[in-house]
Amino acid sequence: MSSFGENRTKVELPKLDWAYDALEPHISGKINEIHHSKHHQVYVNGYNAAIEALVQAEAKGDVKAAVGIQQNIKFHGGGHTNHTLFWKTLAPVSQGGGKTPSKDSPLGKQIIEQYGSVDKLKSITNAKLAGIQGSGWAFLVKNTENGNQLDVVTTFNQDTVLAPLVPLLAIDAWEHAYYLQYQNVKADYFKAIWNVINWQEAEKRFASS
Repeated sequence: MSSFGENRTKVELPKLDWAYDALEPHISGKINEIHHSKHHQVYVNGYNAAIEALVQAEAKGDVKAAVGIQQNIKFHGGGHTNHTLFWKTLAPVSQGGGKTPSKDSPLGKQIIEQYGSVDKLKSITNAKLAGIQGSGWAFLVKNTENGNQLDVVTTFNQDTVLAPLVPLLAIDAWEHAYYLQYQNVKADYFKAIWNVINWQEAEKRFASS
């Protein structure tokens, strides 16, 4: 990270743990390249610019401008946060993508207890994804104030989940995540993505948070 302003750092585009084409045929390399290097970069740039503008507004004591800038911080900051988790949510099949949690693992036991099976959880998640009007996200979350119960929640645009919810998986339902490959049949994208879901990352997040 590089610094700007007083005690502030710019966020940067995260490096991926896999090559752009590593999720094929489920998600094309071209989609990942555009999604990561173009769309995510926009959120990084937008967040950094908004923070810089906020610093300037606060220095001038311009409260009205500062309040207006908060909307850009929320949108672009949410976009960066959500996408950073999204890339960790995915893994090539060769790196364990799609391999569901063991029934004996903490997350596996919780899924069985609440949903009966991983397939049932997938069906519920896909139904919620299909119900998103316009752009948004679906998250598998753990509620730390409710006995670590799991839930599937959706958000609009680039809104993200906040405490006491801990996101374990994030699935992007924006058109830019699938349209180049799946066009308007987004249900096929929602089905295909489970083949490259990084359940090991979800397991880690469930156990450590």
